[in-house]
Amino acid sequence: MTTTTDPTPGEGPTVTKSVSLHEGTVGAILHRVKNPRGFSAYVEKAVQRQIEQDMLGELVAAHEAEHGPLDPARVTEAGEELMAALHGDRTGDSE
Repeated sequence: MTTTTDPTPGEGPTVTKSVSLHEGTVGAILHRVKNPRGFSAYVEKAVQRQIEQDMLGELVAAHEAEHGPLDPARVTEAGEELMAALHGDRTGDSE
């Protein structure tokens, strides 16, 4: 018997599932995708982002359980460093 791991979000074959969404949510998605064929892709990406957020929350909770609460000033500083790196605004200074 071969053991396989479950695919990670965004990988593996597509599977059809029935979900219920509020009419306003469906309308907002259709307004954004402009094409009903893009509906599933939009929802897929939104769900992937939610899973990423859930996993990040779990990571932060595990870190805080082991090391105590995060320092808000350091979180802000790290966010600024990340944004600068993403936008190529780094001045070359390193620590």
